[in-house]
Amino acid sequence: MAKRLVIALGGNALGKTPEEQLKLVSGTAATIVDLVEEGYDVVIGHGNGPQVGMVNLAFEFAAGNGGGTPAMPFPECGAMTQGYIGYHLQQAVQRELARRKLDKACATVVTQVVVDGKDEAFQHPTKPVGMFYNKEEADRIVAETGYTFVEDAGRGYRRVVPSPLPVKIVELPVVERLVEAGTVVITVGGGGIPVVENGAGDYAGVAAVIDKDRASARLALDLGADMLVILTAVEKVSINYRKPDQRDLDRLTAAEAYEYIKQGHFAPGSMLPKVESCLQFVEAGGTALITSLEKAREALQGRTGTLITNA
Repeated sequence: MAKRLVIALGGNALGKTPEEQLKLVSGTAATIVDLVEEGYDVVIGHGNGPQVGMVNLAFEFAAGNGGGTPAMPFPECGAMTQGYIGYHLQQAVQRELARRKLDKACATVVTQVVVDGKDEAFQHPTKPVGMFYNKEEADRIVAETGYTFVEDAGRGYRRVVPSPLPVKIVELPVVERLVEAGTVVITVGGGGIPVVENGAGDYAGVAAVIDKDRASARLALDLGADMLVILTAVEKVSINYRKPDQRDLDRLTAAEAYEYIKQGHFAPGSMLPKVESCLQFVEAGGTALITSLEKAREALQGRTGTLITNA
């Protein structure tokens, strides 16, 4: 039986505009198909922070400036980005599979992810979405919409929305059947469309964005994956990042990770949720890997990346 990988794609694997994304996903697809060629069953999760903010703002601008279009609720914007990002990814993967004469299908599943309506994240929005603005632009949008904006790592101001924890993946049985049939599956796009459960089979969307690494960890656990692979912009996890004494880590145990978290080595907006997502998976008995998109194949061969284990 083939080993099952859940891969969480970082923003560097996608584009900030549809045109940029179409160019980038060819390289992303080549990496994914490398792993298929190695004999793995591959399931893909991805983010949508820039895209969902862009779609939401475009609808609201058109609605408020004579476009004659309705404002679009945030969950529907998430569903739209799942669709168009999934379309770009699956088309590129299908093309690469065909080029290598691999008899595999690829499919995108529009995926709902249940969150707890009482999650404290709804009281404290933290997840950046959309484009960067200067302070004057951000203040104007706040005055017009009531959105919450924060300064983001010295790069400008971005809207923030709640980021509740994923509880359950609604379409998990569908994903399971597709994987068992040998399909390369793209799912929990953007962390999944956040929904609350009102009863058996009754779900309602909520305005939030689930962290894609946490959703991918939930998916890996529920699918019984052999490994969670988080692909990001760096080859290895580091401590003292961007300091003269930076040290890249080849291996990381759960105990070491908790100590480094306590010491503040991992930034809350970037590496911290990745490491915490890996910890969720490895403490349930799995193995996790963090590396760059370009080095994924080498990392799975044990030649680079940071391998995270329970002990």
